[in-house]
Amino acid sequence: MKKLERNDPCWCGSGKKYKQCHMRLDEKIKTFELEGHMVPDHSMIKTREQIEGIRESGKINVAVLDYVAEQIHAGMTTEEIDRLVEEKTREYGAIPAPLGYEGYPKSVCTSINDQVCHGIPSEDVVLKEGDIVNVDVSTIYKGYFSDSSRMFIIGRTTPEKERLVRVAKECMEAGIAQVKPWQFLGDMADAVNSHAKANGYSIVVDIGGHGVGLEFHEDPFVSYVAPKGTEMLMVPGMVFTIEPMVNAGTEDVYVDEADDWTVYTDDGQPSAQWEVTIAVTEDGYELLAW
Repeated sequence: MKKLERNDPCWCGSGKKYKQCHMRLDEKIKTFELEGHMVPDHSMIKTREQIEGIRESGKINVAVLDYVAEQIHAGMTTEEIDRLVEEKTREYGAIPAPLGYEGYPKSVCTSINDQVCHGIPSEDVVLKEGDIVNVDVSTIYKGYFSDSSRMFIIGRTTPEKERLVRVAKECMEAGIAQVKPWQFLGDMADAVNSHAKANGYSIVVDIGGHGVGLEFHEDPFVSYVAPKGTEMLMVPGMVFTIEPMVNAGTEDVYVDEADDWTVYTDDGQPSAQWEVTIAVTEDGYELLAW
């Protein structure tokens, strides 16, 4: 790429001169890169206009999950959840992002008990008293993507499952608290992993979070097991998901060979996950979908 001069138009498309826009940010990023740290490229840094678009998409994503929360109950099928999500998303003038993504056949992911993620809704899967289920909603609105998920306990469940769901949320919240500009994704990951381990749980290693906003899945890959001070530098304008998968037993997982999507715990013990879309700001973070 041609090196931008101070008076050149900024790379972000704002129309401002580089010196009045992203020059200082780029210079600060460069100092970290020279120290050997992993840093984001321009494609990972969203403009104010783009973050506003993601924010509007996120509002719909939240509204859809709120609607699911009102409707979910024992005796309903996961296919019914899928219909609720698709109908409500389109009612808002948006598109369910999972539908057709890399061949995925439904509008939402519904992962029950020992299913870690990417569970496919079905008329044959009926929610039962005591189940724990992750409902993962992703939305495209006016070309902008948002992504979040929540755990739901169906009726009364065991104390063990209830605790897992609670601690999984705490793990996500511990990660959120570490999102600060000029810190590292590893700082966030260490907070997540430490809280899981302190409670006797494990974090799935091979599946993590991701950048999001202009595409469904963007760089960077977001680990939840990396050490402090490692992984990518967090910079104002970055948008990514925090979505640790917390297993009651082993961290090991496998993909169902029958559908090539659903991920299960290797030992059959339950798993729980909460997810937010988060933007790094000048002084901390903003939740864009939850």
